Amino acid sequence: MPYIKAKDRPEIDRLVEPLIDMLREQSVDEVDGKVNYALTRVINGVYKPKYFNYNRAVGVLECVKLELYRRRVGPYEDEKIGENGDVS
Repeated sequence: MPYIKAKDRPEIDRLVEPLIDMLREQSVDEVDGKVNYALTRVINGVYKPKYFNYNRAVGVLECVKLELYRRRVGPYEDEKIGENGDVS
């Protein structure tokens, strides 16, 4: 879960916000590669080469994926079901 203490967030946000701003300005055909590059650099910079750490990193990425789906994709799909009807 990405829920860290509120007091720890400003330090991270101060560094992440400029990256987000830059990525939002990218064209649709370039942004995915640049997001992938940025996340890969963070993962490679944080986790030392060792299977134990690679396993941890994959777990973090999986949780990021699940959190995105739970918080953003699922509610979006529910909204669209309300607008367009469910699949029969």
